[in-house]
Amino acid sequence: MSWTISGKELSLWRNRAIQAAIAASVSPREVDWLLKQITNLDSLALHLESFQELDNIEIDRPLSVLSRLWQERIENNLPVQYLVGSTPWRNFSLQVAPDVLIPRPETELTIDLALEAIKTSPLDLAAGNWVDLGTGSGAIALGLASSLTNATIHAVDTSEAALAIARENAVNLKLAERIKFYCGSWWQPMEQLRGKISGAISNPPYIPTEAIADLQPEVVKHEPHLALDGGEDGLQCIRHLIETSPQYLHSGAIWLVEMMAGQGETVALMLEQQGSYRNIKILPDLAGIDRFALAEIK
Repeated sequence: MSWTISGKELSLWRNRAIQAAIAASVSPREVDWLLKQITNLDSLALHLESFQELDNIEIDRPLSVLSRLWQERIENNLPVQYLVGSTPWRNFSLQVAPDVLIPRPETELTIDLALEAIKTSPLDLAAGNWVDLGTGSGAIALGLASSLTNATIHAVDTSEAALAIARENAVNLKLAERIKFYCGSWWQPMEQLRGKISGAISNPPYIPTEAIADLQPEVVKHEPHLALDGGEDGLQCIRHLIETSPQYLHSGAIWLVEMMAGQGETVALMLEQQGSYRNIKILPDLAGIDRFALAEIK
């Protein structure tokens, strides 16, 4: 269902929302991000304010509801992605809710890094079994399913609520038949595929427990701590994945994990000491920050 609003009405609302954002130390760019998600306006029209001359602009909720939601954004630090219930990621629009971590742009690189690793491998990894461990909204699994059309994609999460959102995203993107979903802890649901996995990607919890309170209030108050808390040193989950993954990945398979800035040297050392990995690389995100650990199974 949709409603219509005049350009002048929307301009007045936008200006008030921007002023409220500035007063609350919220980026005013969030206002236009929100309007792009719920109207048919693009960045240029919003930037130039050319939409003011339009008589009817389609909007997916009444202005009164939008105002109430924006007030919650300002007063309660509710992430704008949760306001609209979706977020762009790669070439998708993903449904999100407080049961799942909001997919970050940095995580998009995991798909590109995996595809590049496949190209340089002597094995035909593109047609194997690929696993997204801790799938959350399903972002990585969906990225794999879209890119590796001959692979079988498996998505695991310990949260049934998160899996419900991931399944909904798969249906919306017409990729549901390409992905198998499992509820369980890390590799536990994958016993039947021991030694048969060609690639595993994970964006696990990696924030040290004591550091979570220092994150942005939007994250602390609304995003699931289950997807953030990496234990005392932030490496609890990554350490577990390093130890257990060689039991499930076949020789030459790809292991790729996202991590926090500053963890690269320790993660590389853990991979080397475990003894089952080779070609260990610590790779940067688009900002040049060490963000990913990539390795092959011996």
